[in-house]
Amino acid sequence: MGLQYQIVTAMALDLIIGDPRWLLHPARLIGQLASWLEGKTRSYIESEMLAGTFTAMGVVLVTCFTVMALLWVAGLISSVASQIMSILILFTTIAAKDLIKHSSTVYKELQVGNLKQARKKAGMMVGRSTDELEEPELIRATVESVAENMVDGVIAPIFYGLLFGPAGAMTYKAINTLDSMFGYKNERYIRFGKFSARLDDVANYAPARIGALVVPVAARLVGLDWKRSWKILWRDFRQHDSPNAGWPEAAFAGALRVRLGGRNVYGGRVSIKPYLGDALESFESRHITMANKLMLCSSLVFLGLGVTMRVLLP
Repeated sequence: MGLQYQIVTAMALDLIIGDPRWLLHPARLIGQLASWLEGKTRSYIESEMLAGTFTAMGVVLVTCFTVMALLWVAGLISSVASQIMSILILFTTIAAKDLIKHSSTVYKELQVGNLKQARKKAGMMVGRSTDELEEPELIRATVESVAENMVDGVIAPIFYGLLFGPAGAMTYKAINTLDSMFGYKNERYIRFGKFSARLDDVANYAPARIGALVVPVAARLVGLDWKRSWKILWRDFRQHDSPNAGWPEAAFAGALRVRLGGRNVYGGRVSIKPYLGDALESFESRHITMANKLMLCSSLVFLGLGVTMRVLLP
């Protein structure tokens, strides 16, 4: 079984099973390793930036070589064992169903008018404070999370999996985990997490742009405003303060005919984000389900294109 078929199988498993919480998920092991190395490097290295750099490099190298070792051992057993190991590793790097599941819980709570629970569920997806958000802002936060995490949770793992196999996909997952742990602009991590944040920016550079380019195609397939998606993508992607997040978010804003960005609160501090898109429609709970459909279709279109290119250009 070729690598492209392993990735298709892994994607299918994710859509059927979702996040295997009954397993010791690799992301949790990566997080534990990162926390342990943080303590060690902070103890022995005076420079916070240097300590953070060594921590990130250690996590990335250990992750990559561990996956390669697992595949090597599986290959010694049999080719079937090697293929199964590859599929399982790839499967744990993809999180399409989990993203749909989390965003759908916000939608369900809003449908029954439980704003308090909707705030709680949204708070599990986003970094901003959700305790005081009203329904439109909760929907905006959820849609932005779906758009951005489409790249982190689906597009990028598939991209690196197609290029470098299971080790590439899991190494990307390690980089993304490092950014989620250390990539904060607070006193503790502003210097320690700088390398992790920049590494994540580099790793997401190509996936964010390629992923955004398939969003208008997917919008056409699911009956959304694909022309506006294309227009807003090229008009507004530079507005975002992230070098990568603006691409998928702008494409989503156009397709859904909504305006993303605006006022957010992080740890009590107000942050005003640039606007992406035009407020042609007011936020309604249906925009969450529309965003999920767009995310899933975009991911499948990207997967189809990637697999086709790998078959034609082995």
